[in-house]
Amino acid sequence: MKNTIKTNSNVKKINLESCEEPCLIERGMRVLGGKWKASILWHLKDGPVRFNELSRMLGGASKKMVDQRLKELESQGLVTREVISDRPIAVAYEITDFGRTALDILEKLKDWTEDNGL
Repeated sequence: MKNTIKTNSNVKKINLESCEEPCLIERGMRVLGGKWKASILWHLKDGPVRFNELSRMLGGASKKMVDQRLKELESQGLVTREVISDRPIAVAYEITDFGRTALDILEKLKDWTEDNGL
């Protein structure tokens, strides 16, 4: 449903009809906006990374949190998981072609953050 916008006498926009479904920005943020998700994708942009190395790259994230976010990204088709060895278990993660489509957005976010001294 399209939103109907009305302007009152003070030139303030008033939304007369709300969307019943999440807007496109909200839907995109549900995919990329979870804590650590964008950072994980960013660290995978140059090639596969083993789990422990990725955990170190993220610094403040617990291994449990990294594991949880990787599972979410994998279920969304943004990363793939490959078991390298069984004993001891070694796993590497790689960004998918679909995941790479988000890198332009993350690059722009990085530039915006840098340009504005955030």
